[in-house]
Amino acid sequence: MGREAVKVGDKVPDFELNRQDGGIFRLYDLLKKKNVVLYFYPKDRTPGCTKQACEFRDQYETFKEQGAEVVGVSSDSVDSHKRFERIYHLPFILLSDKDGQLRSLFGVPRKLGILPGRVTYIIDKKGVVRYIFNSMTKPLEHVSTAISVLQELEKEEELKHQEV
Repeated sequence: MGREAVKVGDKVPDFELNRQDGGIFRLYDLLKKKNVVLYFYPKDRTPGCTKQACEFRDQYETFKEQGAEVVGVSSDSVDSHKRFERIYHLPFILLSDKDGQLRSLFGVPRKLGILPGRVTYIIDKKGVVRYIFNSMTKPLEHVSTAISVLQELEKEEELKHQEV
């Protein structure tokens, strides 16, 4: 029986995967310092995925201002990710989920049962999923939605500090 999909309000499972620079990425190491925008996408250098990656790149400073790091995941190889990063000057981490284990750990759905889905998770520093955006056909909305969710999280944090 498959694991249930990760939902809003769930504590996200920790994981380790290879980064495009050959290092090992561990989610909880990053969550100690930042919120994480974890986005699963179908394939490097396809039209929608390229558009989406370039939009994350173009808005990257905004994500940093919101105290967040962007992390892209697909089943492409580390070498494919290196090329993708180099061609489009991507400033964020790309992870190679070769066998799709992370995708199934999160329960990322497939489109028509075959295409890897396009899903973005906004995870706060406590490791809690605060928002999930699932849309195959709106790659750019993943970016704008992530920014507005992070702005909401920042407002929540400010309110908490004022109450203390």
